[in-house]
Amino acid sequence: MSLPNDPIPADLPPTVADVEAAAKRLAGVAVRTPLLFSTVLSDTLSRPVYLKPETLQRTGSFKFRGAYNRMVQIPPERRAAGVVACSSGNHAQGVAAAAQLLGMPAVIVMPHDAPALKRARTEALGAKVVGYDRVHEDRDAIALALAAERGAVVVPPYDDREVMAGQGTVGLEIVADLAALGLAPALVATNASGGGLGAGIALAVKAGHPQVRIVLCEPEGFEDHARSFAAGERLRNAAASGSFCDALLAPTPGRLTFAVTRTLVGEAAAANDASVARAVAYAFRELKLVVEPGGAVALACLLDGSLPEVVGPTVIVLSGGNVDPETYIRCLTAG
Repeated sequence: MSLPNDPIPADLPPTVADVEAAAKRLAGVAVRTPLLFSTVLSDTLSRPVYLKPETLQRTGSFKFRGAYNRMVQIPPERRAAGVVACSSGNHAQGVAAAAQLLGMPAVIVMPHDAPALKRARTEALGAKVVGYDRVHEDRDAIALALAAERGAVVVPPYDDREVMAGQGTVGLEIVADLAALGLAPALVATNASGGGLGAGIALAVKAGHPQVRIVLCEPEGFEDHARSFAAGERLRNAAASGSFCDALLAPTPGRLTFAVTRTLVGEAAAANDASVARAVAYAFRELKLVVEPGGAVALACLLDGSLPEVVGPTVIVLSGGNVDPETYIRCLTAG
């Protein structure tokens, strides 16, 4: 189903200069995660495969980058009123951690079906969690009402210039680390929900390597990017829930993110929950990394053969590792 035609937003998507500025703000605050060559994947697939484990980032996902880059620019006189954000868990933790570092209160609107571990970690960082029904309630309306009541700043999970720029620093690091090896990326595959990470990476990587293929990877049944690319307009998922990839269930690509990805990306792949569970188990068994379902979809697409074959380095972004023990055990057993 198509979304209503939106007016051109007053705020514009970020540029690569915004991503570079974000990198300076994040230096010494965010973890500069390594780029790992995977011998087992490279040997299995007969092409060089590298992993970008954002599982090792502060709070266990890439989300801290965008949250901090947005929040550190809030004027000091507005910080006492705090921030409000919507998230199933990873953006929540990123916002909560950034708020803690900046001495700001934070309120997170989180679905009732979010993993208990993510809620507990968000609250442990000092944020207040307000629950909602993912299927029947509008999280954005709840967040806007809370922000208006408190005079707080809303920190969107993806559709925000500075959030996108912060996520794009993942791409800058990929390019720099490959360049240090005398290499250039041929393909970068990353998990996609609202598209902030994919858009940011595309801006950063394609600035110097326009031939690189960027692929957004989605849970099967929630391929809003794939369908939106094909249609040339943003389309909405039919369902609001139904996959255990809880981090990737945004209803539609963002306005700002799609403005970037439809021109710089245009490709998507999908994996079903069974394949994702096998990928989580593979990461544990072969890569010695803990990856949550939503962070393993790109890896699942690689293992399933759903990604394009290219000549040159393939980079897989493992976007998060916040998985509750019960889900993790199920994945290891299934895998």
